[in-house]
Amino acid sequence: MFYNTKCDCGHQNPTGTTLCESCGNPLIDTDGRDILEMRYDGMARRSQKSNPSILDKVWNFFSSVKIAVWIIIFTLLASAVGTIYPQENTFLDMDPAQYYSETYGKLGTIYHFLGLSHTFNSWWFITLLFMIGTSLVICSLDRVLPLYRALSKQQIRKHINFLTRQKVTLVTDLSPGTDETEWTDKLGVLLRKKNYRIHKDGTALLAEKYRFSRWGPYINHIGLIIFLIGVLMRSIPGWHMDEYMGILEGETKAIPHTSYFIKNEKFSLEFYDDKDLPESIKSKGQIVPKTYETQAVLYHCSANCDDSTKEPVLEEVHKANILVNHPMDYKGLQAYQFDYKSTPLLISVKPTLSNPATGETYGSFDLPMNNPKDVYQVGPYKLTLKGFFPEFGLEKGQPVSKSNEPKAPAFIFSITGPGLAANGEPYLYFPRQIDKEAFSQDTINGPLSQKLKLAVGSMEGVQFANYTTYLNIRIDKAMPYIWVGSAIFMIGVIMGFYWQHRRIWIRIDEGKLTLGGHTNKNWFGLRNEVAAALKKNNIEVSPKSLDNGGNQG
Repeated sequence: MFYNTKCDCGHQNPTGTTLCESCGNPLIDTDGRDILEMRYDGMARRSQKSNPSILDKVWNFFSSVKIAVWIIIFTLLASAVGTIYPQENTFLDMDPAQYYSETYGKLGTIYHFLGLSHTFNSWWFITLLFMIGTSLVICSLDRVLPLYRALSKQQIRKHINFLTRQKVTLVTDLSPGTDETEWTDKLGVLLRKKNYRIHKDGTALLAEKYRFSRWGPYINHIGLIIFLIGVLMRSIPGWHMDEYMGILEGETKAIPHTSYFIKNEKFSLEFYDDKDLPESIKSKGQIVPKTYETQAVLYHCSANCDDSTKEPVLEEVHKANILVNHPMDYKGLQAYQFDYKSTPLLISVKPTLSNPATGETYGSFDLPMNNPKDVYQVGPYKLTLKGFFPEFGLEKGQPVSKSNEPKAPAFIFSITGPGLAANGEPYLYFPRQIDKEAFSQDTINGPLSQKLKLAVGSMEGVQFANYTTYLNIRIDKAMPYIWVGSAIFMIGVIMGFYWQHRRIWIRIDEGKLTLGGHTNKNWFGLRNEVAAALKKNNIEVSPKSLDNGGNQG
């Protein structure tokens, strides 16, 4: 239900206005004595528009503070649910479905099935953040524009009803013979010393200070909006990454979703001496690491980056020693030392091909335990890889790999060249002698070539990895926006917390003084300032008597 918005002073106000834009006279409850609601100085808001269109209804929905609170509650609940179990991006070389099932049982399986294991990257969580941002924008515009209009064109001579229905008010007679204009000028001088800005209209006066504090909440909103934009920008490809990688010593590995590769050139580990440890730890025989670091090399890939059949073209761009809390940092890409694991594994060997009967050697080649090439040319012989088993084993007489880690690697080559069958002869190669002794070559279907031999001549051609380093790779191009939003938010908090918008209106009509005062908080301070200024201008009142209802009559 809407009321007549035309004031007795003749000014036609927009629908939804509660205090006349011109004189401040209440447009509703005109005969009441209750203290006026001064929110937005009674100005109309778009959400109060009569006969709203579909666009207006959407505007009204998002401009509702109640709706905004519910959206925030749902977002907080979703965030809480997302922290019940670890999110997927914190895993290290694990299958999420298997992890949740084995670690948390049926509840973990349901948690993963519902997609809660990647809550903060889900479309519905991002939608909630977007709705919060939309609500902040519309709530702010719906209120800040009327407030700006009200404060930018304040009338100095306010209606009597407006003044007497303020929380701080005074109605009294001036002493007979008092020069009203001079009295008003003197009060203005006194209030100016209290940092008020003075506006006069004959015997009417408006004293105002700290108006800027009214914009504090809206600056808060601007900061939160920028903060949310920064969070949403993390969804842009290449703007945000938080991945965990396990890299063996000597291994070069591609960083997901980037054109960079990182190499664990060497991992160093230092333990505390027993004398430096407390007795409670020494008694348990625990070994405590003191420092551990990864000597890392960062490469940029310029060609064949995603083609597993070709060798990527890498260019070294950065080197750094990565320690805990001392990450590698290159153009926003950061690599943090996260963890390590003792994993004595074979990385690569350099076997030599020879003829055991004659002792003739034909050359050697580099053979990595991860991603070996399909074909190797050694002298006149061609070695074609037919099978690779990182952890060799046999099931029903057939070779299998028990895992993807090179714990007991084995290779089956087909060798072609002089003195061998035209279609090639198979050769089973074990880089480690202990693995070779564990399996008899006659357990493999078909005869194996005995004419040639692959063997490592010296340890110079063998590369071991004693440790796997675990790195947390981060890219966050949106972080500057998040920091800027946070800083703006704090500026708004400080503005609203340390300053209060204070206004004092007076008008003198034929020797009768009517005063009204308003502030958004700290009424005690406003009353004291008014009482002190009046006392110096020959009107003795106690601060408490300025409370509405205590000085009428």
